[in-house]
Amino acid sequence: MVDVVLNFDTLHQLYRAYMPFIKPAGLFITTSEAHYLGQELTISYRLPSTGNTHEFRGSVVWINPMGASGGRPAGIGVKILTEPETHKHHIENHLSRELASGDLTCTM
Repeated sequence: MVDVVLNFDTLHQLYRAYMPFIKPAGLFITTSEAHYLGQELTISYRLPSTGNTHEFRGSVVWINPMGASGGRPAGIGVKILTEPETHKHHIENHLSRELASGDLTCTM
């Protein structure tokens, strides 16, 4: 059963959600639903300009509460647990030109 479905329509959305400082990889999910650190979720996501969906099991490792500083959205950071290197590869291939950007993300 999938707990969360993410559709990244643009590279900018994916860039803002990607959490490269979580090793080996993580994604931020904008949500106002209550979650707790260590909670495990099944996430399905679609990368920009592809019809392929990917799925992984992850663990909540970051929480942005409502009203987070810097105008950051409420949500959770999820560490990718299943096949993390495969998901990291898919995401970073899409973001290859964006990774050196100084733009703000949803977390930092």
